[in-house]
Amino acid sequence: MRKHWIDNLRWVTVLLVLFYHVFYFYNNKGVFGGIGGFGDYPEVPQYQDVVMYVLYPWFMPLMFLLAGVSARYALQKHSAKEWFKARTRKLLVPSTIGLLVFHWIVGYFNTVVAAREGLFEGIPLVGKYLIMAVSGIGPLWFIQLLWLLCIVLLLIRLLDTKDKLWEWCGKANSLAIIVIGALLFWAGEQTMIQEPRPESLDGLLNLYKPLFYLVPFLLGYFVFSHDKVQEQVTKMWKPLMSAAVISGLVLVVTTFGENNTSPQYLGSPLNCFYGWLMCLAMMGWFNASFNHTNAFAGYMTRSSFGIYVVHYLVIASLGYTMKVYTQLPPVLMYLILTVAVFTLSPLLYEIIKRIPLIRWCVLGD
Repeated sequence: MRKHWIDNLRWVTVLLVLFYHVFYFYNNKGVFGGIGGFGDYPEVPQYQDVVMYVLYPWFMPLMFLLAGVSARYALQKHSAKEWFKARTRKLLVPSTIGLLVFHWIVGYFNTVVAAREGLFEGIPLVGKYLIMAVSGIGPLWFIQLLWLLCIVLLLIRLLDTKDKLWEWCGKANSLAIIVIGALLFWAGEQTMIQEPRPESLDGLLNLYKPLFYLVPFLLGYFVFSHDKVQEQVTKMWKPLMSAAVISGLVLVVTTFGENNTSPQYLGSPLNCFYGWLMCLAMMGWFNASFNHTNAFAGYMTRSSFGIYVVHYLVIASLGYTMKVYTQLPPVLMYLILTVAVFTLSPLLYEIIKRIPLIRWCVLGD
């Protein structure tokens, strides 16, 4: 029987990513990427940036955790060879070939400031195109890294042919799930804390955190794919959510203004504890309350991956155009960009999926 709560939680998390990117694009907290805010911090606080502090600690770890659970279910129905072939088409093709076919346009907006400052002078057209293609990776880092983690999982399975590790992990109790999970989150983040390192490199490396994201992916596969574990988390979802909200409030109040994607910030015990509690609380809440489907949920289950893949073009193009070429008040820019990313991204996805070759290159279908 299909577990609709996993599908629903996945597409809801994708929508939260779209929402997050609206505020990320205009943030003034020193977060790598985007176009910058409407004044320097602390003179201009931009309290709306609180969205980043609330969402960033947990929504991508949750995506990897759900991917791990789904990998377990898929490998129960398909051979490792069949599964990895399908993963390669769905994940690697859009994040490599798709860059050259579609996402170079995102790269244009990511590099347009550098181009205006003359940094592209002397570079041949082909070179500019390749630079824009690489700069267009944006949110595709997630599927690139997920593909690599799939390889790691297959190697682990070769070492554990009798599935003993999965069986042992299924015995985890509630306390172990909370404490050990939080400690693993913290340990994974510590691998990124190195000094000194350029700020721009920090931003890039904090997207690709294989040792950190390997933690929720493997926890999803070995621990949270067990019905017993899912039931435990579901029973505890209300106290888990309460604890997560309290820890999140403390985190935001005590750290607002800091770069919330820096290794030091992400590696703090409070950030890791909050992030892990939210992952658990969201899983428990959705299993308890949203383990059903309807027409809209079914559409989002089928389409959320494609919407995720194409959405950043809407953010980059419209967000840049409004900031540079208009005098709109910031509140209106946020409103327009929010509406646009939730309406134009599905429209763009629907157009692309109807063009056979482009569909394969961009969506892996």
